[in-house]
Amino acid sequence: MRITICKDIREMTKKVAGEVAETIRGNPNIVLGLPTGSTPEELYKELVLLHKDQGLDFSRVITFNLDEYYGLPASHPQSYHTYMDQHLFGHININRKNVYIPDGMTKDIGDHCRLYEANIKRHGGIDLMLLGIGRDGHIAFNEPGSSLTSRTRIKTLAPETIEDNARFFKSKDEVPRYALTMGIGTIMEAKKIILMANGKNKAEALGLTVEGPITHMVAASILQMHNRVIIYTDEEAAAQLKHIPYYKHEEKSWLTTVEY
Repeated sequence: MRITICKDIREMTKKVAGEVAETIRGNPNIVLGLPTGSTPEELYKELVLLHKDQGLDFSRVITFNLDEYYGLPASHPQSYHTYMDQHLFGHININRKNVYIPDGMTKDIGDHCRLYEANIKRHGGIDLMLLGIGRDGHIAFNEPGSSLTSRTRIKTLAPETIEDNARFFKSKDEVPRYALTMGIGTIMEAKKIILMANGKNKAEALGLTVEGPITHMVAASILQMHNRVIIYTDEEAAAQLKHIPYYKHEEKSWLTTVEY
């Protein structure tokens, strides 16, 4: 696990966007795992700029979104289908046949989730997984208590998650109570993972993720067991890390010739 501490969200998302762009240029057929939320929104702005200003080519990229609210049609203003169109897909040259997002209106949840997993495997697995983190340490919608070997499934949203997401709806009562989400086991099979964290409300969760015990009560803590994880954080989110001097020392000492 490598930690990169940035001044603010802008510096953080520019660095992540640069790494994603370099990865796409090196492998135009890359399979990406994509998140939603406020932090990814800033990342997608940077990727759109790279596409428009530098010709970053998404035409052969394959994407799998981490999750979708259950009970919202793709056309709903707060669905993650809509989110991805507004913030990324509607502004780049991606082939829509290469875009996979869970169907929040599926009638057969079990079959749909198994097919989602099968499609990931059919494309050779996820090469680069991009993650945000919830203030309770969840990744995707794997709430506290989620199995560390879980697969794509339906999950009940925690009260904290509903409260955090209420700002996107007219009221908290409109926030869906369930979501379809990649499981922790699914996420951990990605070849490389980048986790982004910003803001003081993520500080406790990030501290437990990086330096706490591995526990299903902090889903992101399982990332300690992955051999290729980079965490990008701003100074506020890094506030509860106890070994910041070492992380900064290590970053300066990275061998640029070593693939990570």
